[in-house]
Amino acid sequence: MKPKLFRILVPVRDIERAATFYATILNFKGIRVSHGRHYFDCDGTILACFDPIADGDGYDAKPITEFIYVAVDDLEDAHDRCQNAHADFDVEDIHGDPAHAIASRPWGERSFYFKDPFGNKLCFVDRSTCFTGS
Repeated sequence: MKPKLFRILVPVRDIERAATFYATILNFKGIRVSHGRHYFDCDGTILACFDPIADGDGYDAKPITEFIYVAVDDLEDAHDRCQNAHADFDVEDIHGDPAHAIASRPWGERSFYFKDPFGNKLCFVDRSTCFTGS
């Protein structure tokens, strides 16, 4: 049996702000599991906002430098939610297309790229176009 990816930690510096931001862009509230962790169950994989200071771990959060990809059913609605949440669309262009705009990528995915308020990079992909390499 193949391993199952079950949790991804997303480092944040303000758990309340993170919970609000991610609830807006993911379109559901998630659940607070500790003083510094707020979990969002994304179809069996937990996206875990993690504030190490609030959780008592005593070190500052540093943003993830590579993108986290999230498949969604309605890409246009997700883009609107990101705009409403004031996502940072100032990301580098991808294969000549503006990264912040919904575009069809050379490998067939429709997607857009952005950053959360803490500098973590994310990409929302139209679920019907997800390319898994096969």
